[in-house]
Amino acid sequence: RGGKKMRPAPALEGVFFCPFPFFVFAQRGEIFFKICYTGSCFLRYCLISAKNSVNTGRCGGRRFLDLLNEKKQMDGHLLSFLMGAGLCLCLLAPFLVVDKGFFLYCGDFNSQQIPFYTYAQSVFKSGSFGWSWVSDLGGSFINSYSFYLAGSPFFWLTCLFPTRWVPYLMAPLLMLKFGVASLGAYGWLRRYASARNWALLGALLYAFSGFSVYDIFFNHFIDVVALFPFLLWAMDSFVYDQKRGLFALVVAVNLLNSYFFFVGQVIFLILYFFVKLLSREYRLTFAQFLNLFFEAVLGCCMGVLLAIPAMLNLLQNPRSINPASGFGFWLYSRVQQYFAIAASAFLPPDPPYLPNIFTDCSIKWTSMSAYLPLLSFSGVAAYLMSGRKDWVRRLLLACFLMAMVPVLNSSFYAFNWSYYARWYYMPVLIMALASMKAVQDESFPLKKAVLLTGGIVCLFLVIPFTPKKTDDVWSMGLAQNSAKFWLTFCTAMLGLVLFYLLLTQRQTKRRFSARLIGAVMAFTVLYGVIHISLGKFPQWENDADYKAMTYDAAATFDIGDDSFFRIDAYEAYDNLGLHLQLPCIQFFNSVVTPSIMEFYPSVGVKRDVSSKPELGRYALRGLLSVKYLLTDPGNMPELINDGKLYGFTYLREEAGYAVLENENYVPMGFTYDYYVTPDQLETVAKEYRANILMRAICLTPEQAALYGEYLSPLASIDLLDTSYDAYLADCADRRAGAASSFEADQTGFTAAISLEQPELVFFSVPYDEGFTATVNGEKMPVEKVSNGMCAVLCPAGENTVRFQYRTPGLAVSEPLVIGGWAVWFLYIGFLIYRRRRV
Repeated sequence: RGGKKMRPAPALEGVFFCPFPFFVFAQRGEIFFKICYTGSCFLRYCLISAKNSVNTGRCGGRRFLDLLNEKKQMDGHLLSFLMGAGLCLCLLAPFLVVDKGFFLYCGDFNSQQIPFYTYAQSVFKSGSFGWSWVSDLGGSFINSYSFYLAGSPFFWLTCLFPTRWVPYLMAPLLMLKFGVASLGAYGWLRRYASARNWALLGALLYAFSGFSVYDIFFNHFIDVVALFPFLLWAMDSFVYDQKRGLFALVVAVNLLNSYFFFVGQVIFLILYFFVKLLSREYRLTFAQFLNLFFEAVLGCCMGVLLAIPAMLNLLQNPRSINPASGFGFWLYSRVQQYFAIAASAFLPPDPPYLPNIFTDCSIKWTSMSAYLPLLSFSGVAAYLMSGRKDWVRRLLLACFLMAMVPVLNSSFYAFNWSYYARWYYMPVLIMALASMKAVQDESFPLKKAVLLTGGIVCLFLVIPFTPKKTDDVWSMGLAQNSAKFWLTFCTAMLGLVLFYLLLTQRQTKRRFSARLIGAVMAFTVLYGVIHISLGKFPQWENDADYKAMTYDAAATFDIGDDSFFRIDAYEAYDNLGLHLQLPCIQFFNSVVTPSIMEFYPSVGVKRDVSSKPELGRYALRGLLSVKYLLTDPGNMPELINDGKLYGFTYLREEAGYAVLENENYVPMGFTYDYYVTPDQLETVAKEYRANILMRAICLTPEQAALYGEYLSPLASIDLLDTSYDAYLADCADRRAGAASSFEADQTGFTAAISLEQPELVFFSVPYDEGFTATVNGEKMPVEKVSNGMCAVLCPAGENTVRFQYRTPGLAVSEPLVIGGWAVWFLYIGFLIYRRRRV
């Protein structure tokens, strides 16, 4: 209109998602970007038109064309988000097609992320966040799920949708997370980029690094990757632009999102701040420093709601205390660890549960990857080779040193000595910055850096050609799977070759940036699809019935029993109890009530990241009030022929499961006639201790002195009788003295029991300091018995027992949060008032 020449979408020629053939699409692949750009312009047009229609009663029809005019180039922040979300969609699309929209991966993603999101949403909508009965033997909802999702804004968004939609929202949620990660990285990088496209490139390198693609497996780690760049963005805005209040807000969001990762973020932010300060990149007066420190503390107060309860819980967890000693502070025990750390920046990552090369070190589940798609380490190498001695170089070298020294590496996890590399996303962002700076400035020795990086990658060719001897048999190759090695090696080399070809054909800066972005996006789809496929398809057969046996079964399963009970699941999918909303003794969650970590090992059951008592431990089923066993009907012949049922009889088939009922079921809340001390119990083999605990309650010597008048000590000869027949008799005795009713709710439980004399009443509920008990309205102490369970003394007669739960630490964190937000609003109000006066 008006004779003006209309210009098409900005020429990012490289943006096209099909990975083959790379170089051709990198040169001329404009299609996807133009679709993406035009679509986003149309979205903006709709929003502006809606606003115009409200204000003026009509829509401006020419507005859409104006958005495509060369003077109306799309905002880079919106574009970075759309590119991140769109690229994630292309990465997941093949698997969404295979799984018909129900995105399945493998391992933790299927076993934890899907059921956790589904269950937590139902709890969130109920409005009660107290005691979770379906989390292992029971536990605080906040402590069990704050590590995973309870504070995540991405999880809260799912609560806008029906609970049954949640499994289908996992892929769109990942798209949103990757889009936000790209947006945050772009916002921070734009300050250091000479043009918009370079910041877009750096944002994609960060958002789709090997660390991020690897941690799709864990899912909730991507929340941290998405939100972290905003911390650096807010700190820079505070120092460079004198923006106040934003840093405190971003600190609060990151702390609320993940207390575990926030510890590492604090370490990195301190390092980032002082490196820039000592490099004279930051220039602050003492008053400004105090203001920044005030906002940091204020942000911690605003976001500490879940952190204090979680920290109190973790301090009692034996997995959180694992100190090193001697040379363990300074040297990794196995030399392969150093090579694995270095290799993580040069090769695409292996799946979390299938390390392939350096298997004689801590690498499985560790998130050890610092790989940047296409460029690999070449951009960082070019920056380091340039000789610039600035804050970027110093920060990169400091991070490398911290990765190589165990005590410094562990500082990112509050000095927990189980090896992890889950802080690598932070130096990856700095690596993306260095790579961006190297490619936007032609003075950097990029070609030499690519050749050097390629040469280092070629050194890994010693892996398939090194002989080894196993059981007197010689073979060639050190990798667990040679085909996987060659696939990983060729993928890394392909990226470097493509990057080198783009460098040789470098024309104008604008065309080069567009082609490079396109090549990065195409290569990301390739290596990302390969990575997910390598993890997904080895479990393809195992997960074939996942949807039918979890999601579909949950919609129709009805056991038809209103009393409280626990279930057992034999060879079923992990966390079946969460899907069915039934307490289940088979449970997979790393963060549980600490007393569970004490109880299970005391009866010979391993408890690290999951509770999986073997079916042969039949006495545990009676002790823990297990009433039903669920299994695949095809397993019935095995259970019957091998004699594994131990009192379970077939009841019926329900929602694809064979349901068996426990004839030896003992209701929750029962009494004993005898007690044993921990020393006596330890004389019994671990596999039979549950048999003894069905006969006698385990009391400490102090408890025995206090309650001994109500119980008799168990005779030594009775410690020897661990037969099945004795177990049947013990179950009958416990049922005879059991509570007549037991009603569980999200704030505790209420039980009714009639006693002829005062007795200790045992509940197989994990002991937690958040419990308070009343008997007939009178407060009574909760005793920790039987190595982690609860008991309370009840008088003779009819008794109503009430256990009330409140998460420990909330009484401290809630006032801090309320006060912190009040101060923040006053602070913002003061800043607005002062600005208006000026």
